[in-house]
Amino acid sequence: MKTYDQILAEIHKRQLAPVYFLTGDEPYYIDMISDTIENEALDEADRAFNQIVLYGRDVDVETIANHARSFPMMGDRMVVIVKEAQDVKNLENFEPYLDTIPETTVLVFAYKYKKFDKRKTLAKKIDKKGVWFESKKLYDSNIPGWIQNYLKGEGYSITPKATQMLADFLGTDLHKIANELKKLTIALPKNKSIDDADVERNIGISKDYNVFELQNAIGSRDVLKANRIVNYFGDNGKDNPLLVTAITLYGYFTKLIKLHCTQDKSQGNLATVLGVNPYFVRDYQAAARNYPPQACIRCISVLREFDMKSKGYESGDVSEKDLYREMIFKLMH
Repeated sequence: MKTYDQILAEIHKRQLAPVYFLTGDEPYYIDMISDTIENEALDEADRAFNQIVLYGRDVDVETIANHARSFPMMGDRMVVIVKEAQDVKNLENFEPYLDTIPETTVLVFAYKYKKFDKRKTLAKKIDKKGVWFESKKLYDSNIPGWIQNYLKGEGYSITPKATQMLADFLGTDLHKIANELKKLTIALPKNKSIDDADVERNIGISKDYNVFELQNAIGSRDVLKANRIVNYFGDNGKDNPLLVTAITLYGYFTKLIKLHCTQDKSQGNLATVLGVNPYFVRDYQAAARNYPPQACIRCISVLREFDMKSKGYESGDVSEKDLYREMIFKLMH
């Protein structure tokens, strides 16, 4: 199976396969490939006559087949793109039509948010005839590396702290991350090393009051700093919901347990096990000294409690700011 980069490189050279089936949980890569075909497979003048974009909720397999069997007008290629292909009813019934599509057609299925069953005959035939691409969701631990690679491709570098700030704040939605990174690249000169101050100015993430800094404050048992941060979070609840913070801190203490259970505590091995930049390994080692295994387990129990309270379970009329304060007290005492 070809990689995302291989597929894009071939499209840029107009080395196009007769059929593409793009499927999976991560829509970003599916959209990027289908949009690149839409924008680059044909010259602008040819698109009006030889490019058709369909939407799955509006078509059936017969309609798709009829368009795909059309021949180009005054051109060499016909491009048919089926967006939201997961909404096409009985899509597996398209299999017999594949043999009737002329060589001049490039057919693209953008089947998002879930995987098409690769055991079906349609999948097997497309895999042999064209390009089958599965777009997988990235884990939280993969996001910092993704951010760094994206910016490197745009001609920028970024500090570890700024990377982690973005990863903690933006989550795993690659479309959202890419949009925010575009803001940075538009605002900053090429070849710049992006730091936390750049992120604060252009993305709006405070370099002093964010989940990354809260983790460090908890890990170093800096009660004053931790309370300052959660007071800020409580006053700015829309940007810092308790549920998201609790989930992030759950991941933090899970990493500390992994650290305790890892025999090879070399920096390189711990960075791999924890899924963090080696730059941060010392911070985790220091936190592990402050939170032995049993303390980590207790903190995870506390975070589960406040995960439920953030959803309204047994929290009564207590404000989110007060819940934040109570959570930090229980975590650090």
